[in-house]
Amino acid sequence: MPVFKVNWPNLVTLGRIVLVPVFALAYLLPGGGAYLLASLLFAAAAFTDWLDGYLARKLGQTTHFGAFLDPVADKLIVVTALTVLIGEHGNLWMTFAGLVIISREVFISALREWMAEMNRRGLVAVIMVGKVKTVLQMAAIALLLANPPELERPWVIAGYVLLYAATFMTLWSMTVYLLAAWPTLQLGMKRNR
Repeated sequence: MPVFKVNWPNLVTLGRIVLVPVFALAYLLPGGGAYLLASLLFAAAAFTDWLDGYLARKLGQTTHFGAFLDPVADKLIVVTALTVLIGEHGNLWMTFAGLVIISREVFISALREWMAEMNRRGLVAVIMVGKVKTVLQMAAIALLLANPPELERPWVIAGYVLLYAATFMTLWSMTVYLLAAWPTLQLGMKRNR
């Protein structure tokens, strides 16, 4: 696998990164924001998460650069969207769910890095619970971005319900990853004594 190669999957991933400030700015436009536009841009970015992986496998164009860049792009879109939503909604419900999801993303990234250092990265590979979490999370964020931050709106309530389902799946998947990594973590802690 080449270290750096510009190919279609990597271009799609880079496109996802470019969309991050665009959907955030669209949502934050003065005078109510362009909520639907922000949501559509976010949804397009979320779709490219599937598309770049599909293209890499289908075209046989997997690279180390793509393997590095893809999770970075994923975290950028989620953390940016949740940060914008926390700021605009300004309530405990959004803040709690957003911080749990963001904290999990940081924790799992660090855990995967640790496991790679211990040559055990495969123990924390993506699992079905994580994939379900991602789908719920992306649907919740797209729905919340599509609407003004008003809790009495039915679609906003639906967005919160999906966000809390994603939060539950976030904690579940983090627990699964942590349990899988626990023996390696214990071994690493013993070595550092």
